Amino acid sequence: MEKLLLLEDDISLIDGLTYSLKKNGFIIETARTIEEAEKFLAECTDFDLLLFDVTLPDGSAFALCEKIREAKNPVPIIFLTASDEETSVIRGLDCGGDDYITKPFKLGELCSRIRALLRRSHRLNVEPGILQSGDLTVNLAESRVLFCGKDMEFTGAEYRLLCLFLQNSGRILTRGAILDRLWDRAGNFVDDNTLSVYVRRLREKLERDPSHPEHIKTVRGVGYQWKE
Repeated sequence: MEKLLLLEDDISLIDGLTYSLKKNGFIIETARTIEEAEKFLAECTDFDLLLFDVTLPDGSAFALCEKIREAKNPVPIIFLTASDEETSVIRGLDCGGDDYITKPFKLGELCSRIRALLRRSHRLNVEPGILQSGDLTVNLAESRVLFCGKDMEFTGAEYRLLCLFLQNSGRILTRGAILDRLWDRAGNFVDDNTLSVYVRRLREKLERDPSHPEHIKTVRGVGYQWKE
């Protein structure tokens, strides 16, 4: 069973989440302050995922997240936040968070996001040469894409964007982060309008209904997210 660390100072929420996540097959450790969380992380290195409330009695979980990333720890981190403001979301992603969920939230949605991040983490560790999501498989060694068993054709930029999405499955990518990774063959920077075109083309090739995408989701005011 996967082991999670929950950093939250609301006792009622701690009790409810601990009970529910254990019922869903997770092992849960809880901390109510950043200091307690740091002690857990110093003593235990086998956490599979971290759930962080943003505002704690002794500081912000954003700063703790930055410390974790500075230590080269790739453990997935989900922020539990009472604010869905764009600045707060971007701050959480820029400091190294993988996802965020706004309070109040449904337990089913939280569990879904946890499992998506755990699948991504395990897949990258076990199969570094293969990216897979449902009926979609990318063989990185051969630069080959299979969808429902059929070979698919993509331009170089489309292929790089698809790989970026799959490598960060479940994680919200800001448009800025995506643009930083996408360059055309001549070394020219891909601009914001071109990114929108590439996203539309991927949807036309991979989505059942490109107008209502199930996998390449737009996160308003932030960027995009690949959903399993």
